Amino acid sequence: MEAKQIRSTFIEFFKSKQHQFVKSSPIVVKNDPTLMFTNAGMNQFKDFFLGNEQAKVTRVANSQKCLRVSGKHNDLEEVGVDTYHHTMFEMLGNWSFGDYFKKEAIEWAWELLTDVFKLPQDRLYVSVFGGDVEDGLEQDKEAFDLWKGIVSEDRILFGSKKDNFWEMGDTGPCGPCSEIHIDLRSNEERKAQSGYDLVNNDHPQVIEIWNLVFMQFNRLSDGSLKELPAKHVDTGMGFERLVRAIQQKPSNYDTDIFTPFIAQLESKSGKTYGENEKIDIAMRVIVDHIRAIAFTIADGQLPSNNKAGYVIRRILRRAVRYGYTFLGFQKPFIFELMPLLAENFGEIFPEVASQEDFITKVIMEEEASFLRTLDNGLKKLEQIKEELSQKHDRIISGKVAFELYDTYGFPLDLTSLIARENGLSVDEKGFAVEMEKQKTRSRAAAEQETGDWVAVRAEEGVEFIGYDFLTSQSNITKYRKIKDKKGDRFQIVLDKTPFYAESGGQVGDQGWLKSDQESIRVLDTKKENDLIVHFVDKLPKDASATFYSEVDAGKRKASMNNHTATHLLHAALKQVLGEHVQQKGSLVNEELLRFDFSHFAKMTEEEIAEVEAIVNAKIRENIALDEQRNIPIDEAKKQGATALFGEKYGDFVRVITFDKGFSVELCGGTHVQATGMIGLFKIVSEGSISAGVRRIEAITGKGAENYIQGQLNLIREIQEMLKNPRDLKKSLESLLVERNDLKKEIESLHSKQAGVLKADLIKTVKEVNGYKFIAASVTLPSADALKKLAFELKNELENLLAVIAADIDGKPQIAVIIDEALVKEKGFNAGNTVRELAKEIQGGGGGQPFFATAGGKNLSGLSNVIAKAEEIFGK
Repeated sequence: MEAKQIRSTFIEFFKSKQHQFVKSSPIVVKNDPTLMFTNAGMNQFKDFFLGNEQAKVTRVANSQKCLRVSGKHNDLEEVGVDTYHHTMFEMLGNWSFGDYFKKEAIEWAWELLTDVFKLPQDRLYVSVFGGDVEDGLEQDKEAFDLWKGIVSEDRILFGSKKDNFWEMGDTGPCGPCSEIHIDLRSNEERKAQSGYDLVNNDHPQVIEIWNLVFMQFNRLSDGSLKELPAKHVDTGMGFERLVRAIQQKPSNYDTDIFTPFIAQLESKSGKTYGENEKIDIAMRVIVDHIRAIAFTIADGQLPSNNKAGYVIRRILRRAVRYGYTFLGFQKPFIFELMPLLAENFGEIFPEVASQEDFITKVIMEEEASFLRTLDNGLKKLEQIKEELSQKHDRIISGKVAFELYDTYGFPLDLTSLIARENGLSVDEKGFAVEMEKQKTRSRAAAEQETGDWVAVRAEEGVEFIGYDFLTSQSNITKYRKIKDKKGDRFQIVLDKTPFYAESGGQVGDQGWLKSDQESIRVLDTKKENDLIVHFVDKLPKDASATFYSEVDAGKRKASMNNHTATHLLHAALKQVLGEHVQQKGSLVNEELLRFDFSHFAKMTEEEIAEVEAIVNAKIRENIALDEQRNIPIDEAKKQGATALFGEKYGDFVRVITFDKGFSVELCGGTHVQATGMIGLFKIVSEGSISAGVRRIEAITGKGAENYIQGQLNLIREIQEMLKNPRDLKKSLESLLVERNDLKKEIESLHSKQAGVLKADLIKTVKEVNGYKFIAASVTLPSADALKKLAFELKNELENLLAVIAADIDGKPQIAVIIDEALVKEKGFNAGNTVRELAKEIQGGGGGQPFFATAGGKNLSGLSNVIAKAEEIFGK
């Protein structure tokens, strides 16, 4: 049975059990501060388990895109080294939200695996929770008895809390679980040793394939367990492992999920999978990582230098490194796997196929950039080798090895490999210390202590009225304390709120909660899953009081101007640049709008002006807002509404239209009632932020007016400085011509001066131990002049070693230039020398063995530089 058929069979089986198929949520998590990526199928249903939201459908099934490369569930370093871990994987699952429980979950799992997929029963084992004294939990006898009615007791194991009690994180929904394992060893191996003894012992052929979690508890911040309002079922079956078991393959990578990709790598590299362990690991890493990279980019997360973007960049670079080191790829190659990926996964995850070109270009640019970094890293290693040789040392320090890892992307094993090839070694313990320091810094930066919710009154959900009202009467339903880098704050949930929670790029509202006794400032409003959370710096004296909620109207109005302008901008960009333009991110606040979009060329001044003109024309038309709430998503799409990749939409959506033929988008943000309220739109910058993604920043309303007035004031000041010429442009052109003429004249004078200086320096040459030596202090106009002088001296004098200390506009600089023959024969090194001399001017520098420069702070130290150079080389 092919992988695609296995997936569809799973879905159809649960449809026959009255489950509704639900599409995978985006792999990049939004509105949940506890997660960066979706790491389990249950993430999108978390609010159902917590009781924050009532499920409209009580039975669902899906195939969820998951990524486990950060936090508690982090499998990155195992990926490729073994044959069953992955970064991105599919999680097949079925859920019950307060409907069926253990009996049905266990019976249906067994039915699907043995009756439908025909997995041999004598290869299957099951485990159940064996209890935990610390949590005061007994054995899961209910699950044990249910399994005892299906399989013999010698196939049932009691597992520890680690193996059979599932928790999403340090806090949150959790419960005992029952796992199904399969023994894929040969018959001879099974006769020699029972699979019972190998369950949960990391045997590569005895693996878990399905985890049935019985959600009964909520783990609180103090570590205690609290019963959930209702009992739920959350099952997760790794698709890749299931396919391996059904197709009877020795590893996940031997299934038809991965073999087409491995075949393509074999073809491109000329190497064969299965002949060499390092080549095998490299191919497994690449065919795994391409999925994680492509699916994440498709869901809106581009590689970058922070947070989720940095994780994706690390994954991509790990794949490039393996291809570079073990498969011989010196040029970008991963992007060439994209057509195959779109073909194999486009049916179940259409966002990958629809964005194939964009994802391909992003990956190609990222690869090219990193390959350049790798080359720079190799040059850095050459410099390190040279420095060690000068010191007669053979150990690369942990600090230096970590710099190679952190700056140039060299993993420790690559640095160690190159070191061994050159007769060197690496201080691996020192590297581990530096790595732990970085992890500590990262944890400290991201750390947030969150207390448990304290209930004030019964909840019936949160009613958001902020589209229509900026004030309301509200009651607090619950609150909690949080502590992060901003200090101690509190979060409050209201039964009814006009405060818009940060979403879709629009920042959250600020304002006040007022009662008869006090006024509390609302600092921010965010979403946590589907909960609207208000951040305040203090709790009310009486949390049970009724409050008057009031949004900061000025801030909201300015944000609405910018949000509506973003919709107009998006439509205008499509009109001017083409339909390939897709939103890739945005920020909307009261001061500006920032819009990221897919486009692979710098916009011309004419294109920017045309986009700006279109938006301002739509503002002058004063188009009324056409808002449709709670319409079926299929109907919205029929109307041509633009949906953003990476956003999770429900069955019913909100459609915002400004001129049906111009801008129709799915959007949950707040907007002006008519475009004329925006007043004016002005683009202030356009540039690249990553491969294939441009960014426009713009301002509206009063901000745009102030910006233009500022430009006019600047022009007026320039006119006054030029004595109010009739033709400002012509006057400036004349001034520039005059400036360029003077610049050429000055350069000519400098050149003559340099010629005289060079001749004077040549007269000071000393013959020392077979080489010509110059050490002199000079005054020069620029660093370029210093470099030019050094090379001109080298070109005229054989076997030269020169140290030139220069006063450049009151700042000290040093140049050291050494003939290449002296570098080879005598082991001189300009880089090492200039670093030593730079201590005299309180500075630092570096360069190549034959030429290096340094700068510093202490001008008076230049005489010491010359004296030190004389002492080292002049005797």
